[in-house]
Amino acid sequence: MSVTELYTKYTRVWIPDPEDVWRAAEITRDYQEKEPVLHLKLEDETPLQYPVGPSSNPLPFLRNPDILVGENDLTALSYLHEPAVLHNLKVRFLESNHIYTYCGIVLVAINPYEQLQIYGEEVITAYSGQNMGDMDPHIFAVAEEAYKQMARNERNQSMIVSGESGAGKTVSAKYAMRYFATVGGSSSDANVEEKVLASSPIMEAIGNAKTTRNDNSSRFGKYIQIGFNRRYHIIGANMRTYLLEKSRVVFQAEDERNYHIFYQLCASASLPEFRDLSLTSAEDFTFTSMGENIFIEGVNDAEDFKKTREALTLLGIKDSSQSNIFRVLASILHLGNVEIRSERDGESCHISGDDVHLKHFCRLLGVELQQMEHWLCHRKLATASETYVKNMSSKQSANARDALAKHIYARMFDWIVEHVNVVLQASSKQHSFIGVLDIYGFETFDINSFEQFCINYANEKLQQQFNSHVFKLEQEEYMKEQIPWTLIDFYDNQPCIDLIEARLGVLDLLDEECKVPKGTDQNWAQKLYKQHLSSAHFQKPRMSNVSFIIVHFADKVEYQCDGFLEKNRDTVYEEQINILKASQFQLVADLFHEKDGVPTSKSSKVNVRSAKTTTKTPNREHRQTVGHQFRSSLHLLMDTLNATTPHYVRCIKPNDYKEAFSFDSSRAVQQLRACGVLETIRISAAGYPSRWTYLDFFSRYRVLLKKSDMMLADKKLVCKNLLETLIKDPDMFQFGKTKIFFRAGQVAYLEKLRADKFRAACIKIQKTVRGWLQRVRYRKIRKAAITLQRYGRGYMARRYADFLRLTRAAIICQKQYRMVRDRRAFLRVRQAVITIQAFTRGMFTRRIYWEFLLHHKAMIIQKNVRGWIQRTKFRRARVAAIIIQCAYRRVRAKRQLKQLKIEARSAEHLKKLNTGMENKIVQLQRKVDDQSKEFKSQSEQLILLNTSLSSEVNKLQKELQQNRSQQGEGGQLQEELKRLKEELEEASAQRKMLEEEYGTEKWRLQQRVEELERENSLLKSEKEEMNQRILQNAKTAEGGSKAAEREAGLQKELDLERQRYQNLLKEFSRLEQRCENLKEDLSLTKFQPGHRRNTSNQSSLESDSNYPSISTSEVGDTEDSLQLVEEMGMEKAAMDISVFMKLQKRVRELEQERKRLQANVDKMEELSKRKGPEPRSPASEEETADLAYNNLKRQELETENKKLKNDLNELRKAIAERASQNSPSNEIQDSYHVLLSQLKAANEELDARKEEVLILKTQIVSTAKVQENSDQDDHNVPEMDNSKEPLDKNEALSSYHGLSESKNSHLDWCYVNEDGEMALAYQGLKQVARLLEAQLQSQTRQHRDELEALHTQIELLRDDIEKKQEILNYMSSLSPDAKVEYSVQQEITRLTNDNLDLKELVEKLEKNEKKLKKQLRIYMKKVQELEACQAAMDQGGRIKPELTRQVTVQRKEKDFEGMLEYNKEDESLLLKNLITDMRPNMVSATVPCLPAYILFMCIRHADYINDDQKVESLLTSTINAIKKVLKKSDDFEMTSFWLANTSRLLHCLKQYSGDEAFMTQNTSKQNEHCLKNFDLAEYRQVLSDLSIQIYQQLIKVAEGIIQPMIVSAMLESESIPSLAGVKPMGYRNRSSSMDTDADGHTSYTLEALIRQLGQFHSIMSEHGLDPEIMGQVVRQLFHCINAVTLNNLLLRKDVCSWSTGMQLRYNTSQMEEWLRANNLYQSKAAATLEPIIQAAQLLQVKKKTSQDGEAICSLCSSLTSQQIVKILNLYTPLNEFEERVTVAFIRNIQSRLKDRNDPPQLLVDTKQMFPVLFPYTPSALSLETLHIPASLGLNFLVRV
Repeated sequence: MSVTELYTKYTRVWIPDPEDVWRAAEITRDYQEKEPVLHLKLEDETPLQYPVGPSSNPLPFLRNPDILVGENDLTALSYLHEPAVLHNLKVRFLESNHIYTYCGIVLVAINPYEQLQIYGEEVITAYSGQNMGDMDPHIFAVAEEAYKQMARNERNQSMIVSGESGAGKTVSAKYAMRYFATVGGSSSDANVEEKVLASSPIMEAIGNAKTTRNDNSSRFGKYIQIGFNRRYHIIGANMRTYLLEKSRVVFQAEDERNYHIFYQLCASASLPEFRDLSLTSAEDFTFTSMGENIFIEGVNDAEDFKKTREALTLLGIKDSSQSNIFRVLASILHLGNVEIRSERDGESCHISGDDVHLKHFCRLLGVELQQMEHWLCHRKLATASETYVKNMSSKQSANARDALAKHIYARMFDWIVEHVNVVLQASSKQHSFIGVLDIYGFETFDINSFEQFCINYANEKLQQQFNSHVFKLEQEEYMKEQIPWTLIDFYDNQPCIDLIEARLGVLDLLDEECKVPKGTDQNWAQKLYKQHLSSAHFQKPRMSNVSFIIVHFADKVEYQCDGFLEKNRDTVYEEQINILKASQFQLVADLFHEKDGVPTSKSSKVNVRSAKTTTKTPNREHRQTVGHQFRSSLHLLMDTLNATTPHYVRCIKPNDYKEAFSFDSSRAVQQLRACGVLETIRISAAGYPSRWTYLDFFSRYRVLLKKSDMMLADKKLVCKNLLETLIKDPDMFQFGKTKIFFRAGQVAYLEKLRADKFRAACIKIQKTVRGWLQRVRYRKIRKAAITLQRYGRGYMARRYADFLRLTRAAIICQKQYRMVRDRRAFLRVRQAVITIQAFTRGMFTRRIYWEFLLHHKAMIIQKNVRGWIQRTKFRRARVAAIIIQCAYRRVRAKRQLKQLKIEARSAEHLKKLNTGMENKIVQLQRKVDDQSKEFKSQSEQLILLNTSLSSEVNKLQKELQQNRSQQGEGGQLQEELKRLKEELEEASAQRKMLEEEYGTEKWRLQQRVEELERENSLLKSEKEEMNQRILQNAKTAEGGSKAAEREAGLQKELDLERQRYQNLLKEFSRLEQRCENLKEDLSLTKFQPGHRRNTSNQSSLESDSNYPSISTSEVGDTEDSLQLVEEMGMEKAAMDISVFMKLQKRVRELEQERKRLQANVDKMEELSKRKGPEPRSPASEEETADLAYNNLKRQELETENKKLKNDLNELRKAIAERASQNSPSNEIQDSYHVLLSQLKAANEELDARKEEVLILKTQIVSTAKVQENSDQDDHNVPEMDNSKEPLDKNEALSSYHGLSESKNSHLDWCYVNEDGEMALAYQGLKQVARLLEAQLQSQTRQHRDELEALHTQIELLRDDIEKKQEILNYMSSLSPDAKVEYSVQQEITRLTNDNLDLKELVEKLEKNEKKLKKQLRIYMKKVQELEACQAAMDQGGRIKPELTRQVTVQRKEKDFEGMLEYNKEDESLLLKNLITDMRPNMVSATVPCLPAYILFMCIRHADYINDDQKVESLLTSTINAIKKVLKKSDDFEMTSFWLANTSRLLHCLKQYSGDEAFMTQNTSKQNEHCLKNFDLAEYRQVLSDLSIQIYQQLIKVAEGIIQPMIVSAMLESESIPSLAGVKPMGYRNRSSSMDTDADGHTSYTLEALIRQLGQFHSIMSEHGLDPEIMGQVVRQLFHCINAVTLNNLLLRKDVCSWSTGMQLRYNTSQMEEWLRANNLYQSKAAATLEPIIQAAQLLQVKKKTSQDGEAICSLCSSLTSQQIVKILNLYTPLNEFEERVTVAFIRNIQSRLKDRNDPPQLLVDTKQMFPVLFPYTPSALSLETLHIPASLGLNFLVRV
């Protein structure tokens, strides 16, 4: 069926809607495949184009026909999907006011928020005895179904009522119990049913409260078991409660209330009997007024309290006990009003002695006031040596008070439940029960705590049970029908349940954290993140570290961790409890006394844990946390539910406003998705939900058949041909035995085809009639029309000719006019456009111009403002520094002055001064004389120098004027120099500021690093402590020294790796900050205006301007650092990444420096060569610049050496610090070898550079002197050659400027020495350059090799740093706790990888070891052979012990040889543990027939040691023990278990007997295990006889179980409901009790019978019984079924009808289907059903003509003639269209059957038993591979 056939015009569909979830629409145009949109029309006639895509937006769901809307069973809908379900519920709820709807086995109940009159006695009477599908859906129908199944299936039932808070769960459960109490009333006068109903108002009063969602919300879960006797009358009940919400006692949210009992008590406080309670209005008490609204609309608390008291009286609770209950409840209210006042210190508190409420509390409970007052504000702490009392703060005291109030109420609640159970306890033995589970639904609030967690955990378990049950029912249904079943993936929430309850789950971690003395919620949360963050059902919130998210089946829920530990511990101080135990009132004292030896199973049990340490051993009950108790009780509940047949009631809350009959679709669909209704629909829709019998299908859809097909007699074949023609997809339908099964929507499609067929037939009839009428009318009109057309056409032709002429003239006129008009318009537009363009372009041009102008002005302003800001900032900093210096110097001067004054006062000081003054005076006198002489000489030299300088200045001034006249660029150069000086000064100032900022930032970062290191050390110490604990635990658990050593090694590696990682992390952060600072400095340097320097002049300007570059500030004195490293030693020195990077950078700079020097030398050589022939030619400006550059380079290298020394001193300190901090390792030592070699190489290179500097210095000085002399000798100054400019103008200017400043002279460097001395200097420089080149080449090669090694190391480190950076970035976004957890997780991951590598290595070593062992075995065999050849005894004596030891080793390597050794005295214990006390479930998870294998292995060992007495004793005792066990047990499981083990033991004795007939299928290993010494053939015969006896007992037990079920299942049950109906039915076999007879009473169903057979088969399969034996068991049981059924059919007239025949045929087909499904069809079991099958066919065939008689005789070959005649005589028509069998027909049959030689008996012998055969089936299992569980208690057996 293609899409185009379904999505046609007028088809109605459902489309998504944000408000109503789904919205109806109608297709307005046929849809074709691959069209992007679907044309729709909404219900309000609004058109809509619905986009359609293959994946993003599929085609919308189809709507069901109107005839199916409002069905009482959702599975009866043709189209099964979410919108259809939602619409059907909405229509039933709003239009019909039906609140109940079936969904298969589920009853959907919608809360009407209104009292409906549908629960009266007459309604109960109407539903009593009816099947679940006979009447409208109702809670009573489900209750009746459970009651009938309990009576018929002999199986306990459960009703699971679930839903959200406010959905009506409590009311539904109450009505179900009311129905059971009415239908199953007690047979005695005990009125047990009234007591069961009376428990409801009591539990509602003490366990229900008003919430924001429900006025009567159950704040606890309860499971009520209503017990029945064998007559199915109520004999008692039992109630189990789960997780009472104790926190509601002390806290209620806004618009919520406390438990109803408190308000009921306050409302009745004015009664005389309650005046002693001193109660007032509920508004006056803290515990009842937190919600700010103490009333519920429409509820009278006083009237409800009367009902509660009446219920208590009815349950037999005395007035005195009631009074004590109310006293306890009133005392809780007074306790909440006790005012706790805080002391001034805030660490203690007190309660006023005049506190009225405390007095009332103590009076009502009968306790001492002073003690309670004291222990409410104090607590007792105990240590190992002493016990002392500690004050509590007001907050702690308030918490203790609230905990006490919750504890009292919980104990009171438990006491009431216990007494209710005592009253409802069954007086006689309970035969069966029906449990009603009223459990809290799935909850999610804004803040979810421990209570919501437990509630949602319970719902997860219930949802899992529901899913598996629904899936199982659907699968069994298809298997019985022999319909191919495709497994459907339904939602399995087992992973979520495992997350909560599995080992190391949420509850386990919570209990573990509760055991920790200082456990906190935050630590628990971190453990959850660490353990379960990888789980798909566990998530961590982004903005919180104290909460977690669990993905439940219904929704994601975020739980707040605060309070989880406290609520799980449920701690109450023991001193307060001891006071209550000493109460004057017995009831109060009994509440708090633990019952010895009677552990409770209720999860509401509160653990009382003392606040002090006592010597008394605490009760085990106190050690159980609330979560542990709840988990245990929940498991008990699930075991109970799994052992019963569940019935589901899903309550739906239609709206959140509690409005009557108001339906919110979004809320409803949310609950439908969560409660499993849609899952049931999905499972049904995935199969074949629509089913028709062949006859009904043929009757309704025969209009679609062809005439030739209708003539066929086989209607089944007709239906098959029709469906194969209509539905192309064969998967859309399946053919069963009696029905046709359709996929969802196929019936609707067939209805559409049927309607189209009828519509086509009607249209064809209408077409024929209308055609004939129209043809007659047409002939009349045609004749008249032809005449009129002839005259009309002539007239029209003439008019048309005139029209053409006029049209042609008009077109010509229009053409000319339009041409002129359009041309004028075009010209006007063109002129306007040109004008607009001109003005627009001008405007844009002016705008761009002004924008450029403004930008230029802004840049000028910015430049000046930024310069002023920097200058101002620098001045402020300088002034501040000067002030600080002055202040500091002033302080030091004052101190020194004060000290000097003190010293001056002493006589000794004066003496010392005088003693030293004489010498000083003499020295000063000599010094003055020397200085005067030196001054005279210097003054003379100065005079001479001044005279020479003045003449030189005059000369230079003249030359300067001459140069200015010749070239006008001199001024510009001076201005440029000034500007460069200013910029240089600014740059130096900025650099100083940057250095200061860098220093402060570096200091701050160092402080931060120190803090982080301290925190890291603390965390590391904590982590080490935890690791030590883990190591200790691991050592204790493993108990092996090797494992401990391995763990220690791993831990050591973990510490080293962690330390290495932290060092790298710290260094990385420092380098990153340093890099950013240097980049900023570099960027400032690069973008300074005017400083466009290249590599050649950069360093020279730095030396003059004190503006450092990166290359000169990163490296220090390598000699000092090397010396320090050598002094400290390699083991203490840690690898410094910064030094490594600086050295690498320095190497690159030195290489560049070498290239620059080489270039300068080459340049000087070229100059000298050019000027060699002309020694007297003047020097050019380029040569002058080169000389200036060499001079400046010398100065730069000197200053650079100083800086290098300072920087390397700093690096030396850093190396020392890191060497003292970091631990040595091999990796660090290797890295330092490389580092030291690099440092030494750099040191050597630095020495070479120093030598180069000295040589250059001498050459330049000598050259300068020669040039100076030549300048003094020459008087004629040649003109400057202006045709040639310097290669680099800026370089020449800077060089000239630096040279003039350094020499403080105005020498003219434009002249060149003409005497050839400069050439000699160049020749010397060339030699120096060659020497340098040779040295540099050797060093270059060495450096290149080292650099390659360093680059490789750098790449590795860079990758490591990148990984660490990623980890660092991720860790920076985490909290400190999360960082620790993450780091630990990373370490664990690394260690896990290392462990895996080690495991791989171990595996390889083990493989090698195995190979070596094999070789060793070969060598051992060779040694043994050689040993046998030895003749000398002395040699044999020496070798024997060695060989014996080798043989022992060989056995150990083989593990064991499949033998078990035991002592003779342990034989009784062996048989006791293995046979007498053995239960099948003890070995259910092991190899089948494990006891038989163990016994045989013991027999093998007895045979191995040749102990005949041991073999005989063991076999005899085994046979006797098995017989003894089977005599005591009539259980099918136990009998099947020992039948399987006995037969397996028999097979083992045959298989390992050594007989070749039994060894054909053995392996070589199994042949080695054969018995060696004894022949046990006699015992094989005994075991064979025993097996036959057990088989007969098994058949007897099984027949006793199924015999009561056969008649009702095969004859009375209606497996095919509504056999003659043509309308599609809903859920098939909605209940297993659909089989009814005329009286409406049903016992068993066919499903129950098949289920029992399936249980038999599964038990036998699980026990490993041979398939041949299982087939014989099933054959014998089927014979019993056939005999009992046929005998009853022959004796009962009411079942001999056509419908019964059809039903019986269906039942037998189901039996055959079960045989096929379990591969038992070849066991001849189906042949035993042949008589009953033929009897069913006999009831169905025609019984009228002689041909029918002949067919009957040939058909009923398995029936005797008496049986055939008996059935024909008993045949009774049940419908008017049937006819009775005539006497003549019966006589005809008798005459035809008279020649048969049939036995004379009429009935079949039910006690006939087929002979059993035990075929030999050897086992493929090797005995040495068997594993014996420790639970069997066979540790005394020794593996041999």
